Amino acid sequence: MFGNVDFFEMLIRTIATFSFLLLLTRMLGKEQMSQLTFFNYITGITIGSIAADIAGQSETPFFNGLISLICWALLTLLVSYLGMKFAKVRSITDGRPTVVMKNGKIVEDELSKLRLNVDELSMLLREQQIFSISEVEQAVFEPNGHLSVLLKTEHQPVTKSDQKKFVATPLYVPTGLVADGVIQEKQLHGVGFSKQWLKTQLDKHKLKLEDIFYLELQSDGTLFIDKRDKPSKNN
Repeated sequence: MFGNVDFFEMLIRTIATFSFLLLLTRMLGKEQMSQLTFFNYITGITIGSIAADIAGQSETPFFNGLISLICWALLTLLVSYLGMKFAKVRSITDGRPTVVMKNGKIVEDELSKLRLNVDELSMLLREQQIFSISEVEQAVFEPNGHLSVLLKTEHQPVTKSDQKKFVATPLYVPTGLVADGVIQEKQLHGVGFSKQWLKTQLDKHKLKLEDIFYLELQSDGTLFIDKRDKPSKNN
């Protein structure tokens, strides 16, 4: 005995719980990890928590904990089965893909529903080695939290026939200068431009700052401008 804990009881409970979890993971299949949606994530945490209580908490009756673990596993299997048979159940448990960029334009309403801002969208793109939003034709936010991206034709990976084409040295690193109508002063000064320069560029395009959702300086010095879905009433 170590305090209130029987060593051999803990050993038996741990081995039994480990064996049952091993069987349980085989029953649930690889979906728990390969397509980790929020539902899968919560299910995995809960099953792990129940198993930890069974193995390490002597005050938890072993068979009571085991029944709880079995019930949770059966419910998970039932929901997975219903999700395969019925799209509505799948949309409730896993959610649906959300188009956040379409035809090269940011879909502001969908971005807002996901509680994502432009900086977070840019970060998800950079994780896929895409440093300019202007290169994207369509982007879909998947239920598992990943971003699927379709690049514009001119930015898609080169084929053998493209390898001999001349590639110009970029003048700038693509940089967001305006996000949600707000000038990103640090980025603006970082590329060597002023607010007056930005105002001049907007005047050339006959635009006001409040009409812009996102503006990015391209590698060749041109500007990529994504206008707001709802233009300013002052125009």
